[in-house]
Amino acid sequence: MERRGQGLPVCPYDERCLRRNAAHLAEYRHPSREGVRGGIDDEEEQEEEQEEREEEEEEEEEEEEEEEEDAGPTPLHVMECGDQVEVQSMSSDTKYTVKRVADHYYCTCHAWRNQNRAVDARTCKHLQQHLGAAFEQWRVGGDGMRRVAVRGTTRGGGTTSAAAPTTNPNVMLAHKYSESIDPTGWWLSEKLDGVRAYWTGSQLVSRNGNGFPAPKHFLDALPADHHLDGELFCGRKRFQTTVSVVKTNNVKRWKSESVRYEVFDAPNHAGTFEQRLQFIRELLEDVDPDIIRLHHHYPCTSREHLFEELERVEALGGEGMMLRQPKSKYVRGRSRALLKVKTFSDAEAVVIGHVRGKGRHSDRLGALQLQMANKKRFKCGTGFTDADREKPPPIGSIVTYRFQELTQDGIPRFPTFVGIRTDLDAPSDPR
Repeated sequence: MERRGQGLPVCPYDERCLRRNAAHLAEYRHPSREGVRGGIDDEEEQEEEQEEREEEEEEEEEEEEEEEEDAGPTPLHVMECGDQVEVQSMSSDTKYTVKRVADHYYCTCHAWRNQNRAVDARTCKHLQQHLGAAFEQWRVGGDGMRRVAVRGTTRGGGTTSAAAPTTNPNVMLAHKYSESIDPTGWWLSEKLDGVRAYWTGSQLVSRNGNGFPAPKHFLDALPADHHLDGELFCGRKRFQTTVSVVKTNNVKRWKSESVRYEVFDAPNHAGTFEQRLQFIRELLEDVDPDIIRLHHHYPCTSREHLFEELERVEALGGEGMMLRQPKSKYVRGRSRALLKVKTFSDAEAVVIGHVRGKGRHSDRLGALQLQMANKKRFKCGTGFTDADREKPPPIGSIVTYRFQELTQDGIPRFPTFVGIRTDLDAPSDPR
């Protein structure tokens, strides 16, 4: 007798798949759930491979955050390569042409043309008028420097350069959820799509130790002399907005974009997670909830409950879910007491290049350069086996990748390699 669903295609994630909705199960088979799994050796090998993938993804996330921290202020008017616009002089009826070529900005005014500096170190009042003074200061810097360090603010009004990191706070990091774990009794919370932030009691810093230039009114609302771990958050589907706001000291934007500090732990408290939650709850009892609040946690009642919540949150535009082991302590570094649960989307792209790796991958593939059907390009550097890195997919081949979501520019965020598609001859973008 034919097994139910035998004629369906196999899900590309199979035993790693986290989807439980009826539509997905009606469309794909999951052979690993239909029979007995492999032996102990296979399970240990799968666990090692999973840990390696997590480490690679964590490195990629850190690199992306570092790039975001160094990306500088957002210009008032974004210009693409080749764009040009007329800017009206503020002191006469004369109009000047401002244009962008590659990463260089030009102006036809005499002040810009007569500067004795390299092209990429020149600015003028018309460029500042169109692009914004903060962007121009960052872009050219003082004395022709390419970058002006963004300054992070400390409680009481002092400053610290974001370009010179403080001590790395070494925050607690999550492993991926595995189906072998029964989440019943664990603490559930939404995985926020924000920017990780650590409060030292006097300064707000990133997970890499770089200071955030938060306005004074924001820092004054945070409790002094207590270490807190959380995320700066502007709301679901607003990750890029959050990044652009929190690297500036623009008080109006911090307020208008509703930046708040969602706190989910107290690293220096020696108690259990439940005791730490109660401590934070009492600590933040009389503070402004529009600036700082305790992130909502609630008990998970079953596996079904976990995936119901995951589906609910993702339908609302959330990133996923987090699981915290009951009665667990705060552990600096990666811990299995903290698990992340999220699903991904799939799409196909064409390989247009190979990027040599670094470190232990220095003599083989580091990442694939991929092009989508809409001609947008990106790099994919995780999900490969050693065999894939030794003999990567050839240029011109079609590969499947999974990703968390698309950025505002339509680029896959955190792409992971799934496999070569020999049955397709053209890429297919996510829908």
